Amino acid sequence: MASAVLTAAVPVSAAATVQAAERPEGAPAGCRSVARLLAVPERGRGVDWLSEALQVAVALELATIPPYLCGWWSVADRGSHVARLIRRIIADEMYHMGVVCNLLVAVGGRPRITDAALTYPGPLPGGVRDGVNVYLSGLTRPFVHDVMMAIEAPESPLARGVNNSPSIGHFYDDLLHAFRSTAPELSARGQLSEHIGSDVLEPVADLDGVERAIETVKEQGEGTASSPEDAFGDDYPAHYYAFGEIYHGRQLRQEDDGWRFTGAPVPFPDARPMARVPVGGWPGPPKRVQNLLDRFDTAYAKVLSTLEAAWAHGDARTLRSAVRTMRGLEGPAVELMETAIPDAPGNYGPQFRPPHA
Repeated sequence: MASAVLTAAVPVSAAATVQAAERPEGAPAGCRSVARLLAVPERGRGVDWLSEALQVAVALELATIPPYLCGWWSVADRGSHVARLIRRIIADEMYHMGVVCNLLVAVGGRPRITDAALTYPGPLPGGVRDGVNVYLSGLTRPFVHDVMMAIEAPESPLARGVNNSPSIGHFYDDLLHAFRSTAPELSARGQLSEHIGSDVLEPVADLDGVERAIETVKEQGEGTASSPEDAFGDDYPAHYYAFGEIYHGRQLRQEDDGWRFTGAPVPFPDARPMARVPVGGWPGPPKRVQNLLDRFDTAYAKVLSTLEAAWAHGDARTLRSAVRTMRGLEGPAVELMETAIPDAPGNYGPQFRPPHA
């Protein structure tokens, strides 16, 4: 789950909107920053506030998937422990996005997924985690630390020493509180049900379901306040700590003085040397590379529009079509990652350029 530094802001009306030029870079059109949403007094957090906040949540969850896919696709041995960790996290993030899309539909909204897609590199949507620049790259230790761990960092990590910034868990807590205080009528019509990874996406029909859904998103991303291992029923820790294991090269272990990365070795895998995608994308690529980039971005645009159509029409078959198209992104992505950049270190990689870029 993405995380946020929540900066101070003056209270604004729940009905207020912002112009595109005033909204935080990467935020969906018509949405305020997380800080401004949380500055709205509780009495102003009705259904309109919930819809706007959930659209920001859709953008946040979507923003994590492209960098995680680049890291996973770059790993040569897909059977390695690290590859399995990252693959599991990608599935979780897809599930989290499905959860917030269902919640948005439940209160009468429709996810604007194409509009929510981030242009890389750039800040996280909604003005969260000020100072974190999300870029696309093959798997390296700096990428794990500066992007993957920075996105997932909880407010109070149980394993200290990597990042101790406030978490978007506050945002999700306030979302849950607004659901409880507003008690909106929740409609299952248009919500989707589907197996995503090891999770089952289900329609949310009552406040108990809302609470379970939001708590699952929080715990899978950052763990609980008592244990990084509470998120999963298997041997995988919550996302922040899983990425910490990759970065530190050791599994997380509970010691007398707390949780530390001092367990069994986690060898860093061989990875295709995808260079960091620059602002504006790859400059002047060869024709073959440009064709691959265009092929990838065309398919990515189809993924976004098909996901949006799935929730617009409440059609699980359309959702499965989007997932199939997403799997097809791997071919051109890996081909790009195996193509050297002329007169520069590293290889090409996908840009995940959205249609509005």
